[in-house]
Amino acid sequence: MKNIPYILIAIRFLLAPIIFFLAYVKGEESRFVILALMFIGLLTDIFDGIIARKVGVSTEKLRRLDSQVDLVFWLSLGLATYFLNSELIKSHWLSIALIFIMEGLCYIISILKFGKETCTHAFLSKMWGLSLLIAFTYLIGFQQAGWAFHLTIILGIVSHIDVILIILILPKWQYDVPSFYRAWQIRQGKQRKKTTFFN
Repeated sequence: MKNIPYILIAIRFLLAPIIFFLAYVKGEESRFVILALMFIGLLTDIFDGIIARKVGVSTEKLRRLDSQVDLVFWLSLGLATYFLNSELIKSHWLSIALIFIMEGLCYIISILKFGKETCTHAFLSKMWGLSLLIAFTYLIGFQQAGWAFHLTIILGIVSHIDVILIILILPKWQYDVPSFYRAWQIRQGKQRKKTTFFN
């Protein structure tokens, strides 16, 4: 049981190159297979955290690994979306570039301050992840951007601001910090509460 969270993370990691390959080589005919793999990846992301806490292996090492694999997984979906809908993505390149810049800033600020990458697993970041799921479903499955795309851009900006504030406020590096408000409480010396939301 203690190995299951690592196995689920490994599955998600292996799905990334498969998604990339299908989109690049198979193109249009792979759309719905990619969507199916995306939802499988989401399920592994949900259950690795739940099982890790149940069996007592929700460690810093596991959480950091989970964060980095999440990044690889979602990047593979972003690249797949570009291969399948290049003109649609190009028409929204400014907002997409802004998200990439903010993601990079989170890493840069965290590494400069703590010498480690960010690993907050914040609540708003989870909401952004769900919005990405919806946006990619529209983009890959139906070749549409619409409200789902704009929602994920807005949530992406807000969630990244939240993460940057968490990093700036925390007195020392810490994983699983749900919000900048919680980071402020930690800075004030209040006891950390165990988080219950998954991932």
